Order: sequence, then structure tokens, then C-alpha cells
Amino acid sequence: MENIYQACLFIFQRSTQRTLLGHYFLNPPTAAVKSLSQSTSTFIQLKSRKKECLISPPTVRCSSTHESSSVQSPSYLDARDPSIMNILVRDMKVHNDFLSEEEETSLLDEVERSLKRQRYLTDHWDDAIHGYRETEKLTWSEKNTKIIERFRQQVFSKDDVPLPHVHILDISKEGFIKPHVDAIRFCGDTIAGLCLLSSCVMRLALEKDSSKYGDVYLPRRCLYVMRGRARYEFTHEVLKSEESVFKHQIVPRDRRISIICRNEPDAVE
Repeated sequence: MENIYQACLFIFQRSTQRTLLGHYFLNPPTAAVKSLSQSTSTFIQLKSRKKECLISPPTVRCSSTHESSSVQSPSYLDARDPSIMNILVRDMKVHNDFLSEEEETSLLDEVERSLKRQRYLTDHWDDAIHGYRETEKLTWSEKNTKIIERFRQQVFSKDDVPLPHVHILDISKEGFIKPHVDAIRFCGDTIAGLCLLSSCVMRLALEKDSSKYGDVYLPRRCLYVMRGRARYEFTHEVLKSEESVFKHQIVPRDRRISIICRNEPDAVE
């Protein structure tokens, strides 16, 4: 009987309504608890073999069997389909404030020197990007070399072989990246990037069913890592300025530079 009372008291404390239950919970004689358990308007069932408690209103259900548990979603992910959310929780990571403001400025100063003679393009060899400039860098200043090395150490394991060249992608305020999957002949199972100058929203959709997707918020100076199923089975895109919304909140878009590292493609036997 003590266990019954404890269960009743717990549910009452969590409830937002003071109903007839309150009288019995605060006055727990055996007869009152027995009468309450038989009430048709507000009831409690306790089973010895299957832990289940029901209370109405409001409805609360606690069950230890026949319930599939889903992982807790991080704040940077938004997906309606639980199966999509579970994949992205595992295979899409975002590390906020990976760069300091000083480090961002240092990288920008060096990158701008490589990009300043280029103009923004409206087409791409695989039609994946609109309004962009890009280049690759093999060598960096001493200060930025340390940043790139820290970046790679965060992303890759000791068994991974990072591509030697770092991809620099400059997207104008009006530019965007269309849905695509990076060619497997050019890189392996991990794609990671640093976001400079502006935040954005990246959308990952199942390549075989684009109606199933998740949105990822990439704040300025973050590091994102896409690997495994998120890399191979999902297209990824950066939403246009007029579509840049995350969890019903507008994410202002501006010019954005990504510094992207990839690993060597899988060996073809």
C-alpha cells in the first residue's frame, strides 16, 4: 500500500490540475486509495508484471515495455521523422564556437588573398552551386596551420587519411548550394567544414525520398561534421536567403565562406 501511495503522490505532484485526486493524495487512508482506484473519472492502474501508469486528464503514460525509445535530439537538428532524426543525431555533428573571433579573422585574411581576383560564378561543373567562388589551399601561415591541424584532429581518426588540399568555398549572399551528394570517387566517408562570416541552414534529405529530411542550423564560427549514412544516403544543400528558416525562426543569410576538409576516398577493389 505504501508503494501505491508513493505512485499516487508522484503523479499528483506532476499534474497541473487540482482535481479530486488531490484530496486522496494528501489523505492516504487505505479505504480512500481503494475507492480512488475504482473511480471512473480519474483512475490509476498499477500492474505487477508490466509497469504502467495512466492518469487523465492530463494524460501521462509510463511504460517499460513495448515502447521504442528515440535518442534525444540536439538543438541544432530539426526533423519530423524520428528515423531521420536518429540517423542525423548519430552522423551529423555541429560544434558551436569552434573558432574564436580572432581565429576567424586570421583565416579570412589569408583566404581573401586567394579569392580576391575571382568573380562569383552562377554555374558549377555539376550544377550544385549558384553564386560562388572557390579555390583549394595546400599551405597556410604558421598561425592558420595550427587551426587547420586542430580542425583535422577534431574530425578525423588516426586511421583516416585527410586530403592534403583544403577546399575553400565562398557563397555570395544571394548564392546557395543545391541538393547533391559529393562524388564518392573524390572523397571518403567524412566531410567537415568551418563556417565563416554568416550562419545558415543546411538541409539533408534522403536521396531516395526527398520528402524525408532534416534541417541543421550552422551558426557562424561552428564546425560541422557529416559522415556515414548522412554523407552517403542524404543529399545536402544550403537554403536560399528567402528559405533560410530553422524551427520557425528566420536565419539571416549573408556572404558565407566554408573551409572544408575531406578524407581520402575508399579504396576500390
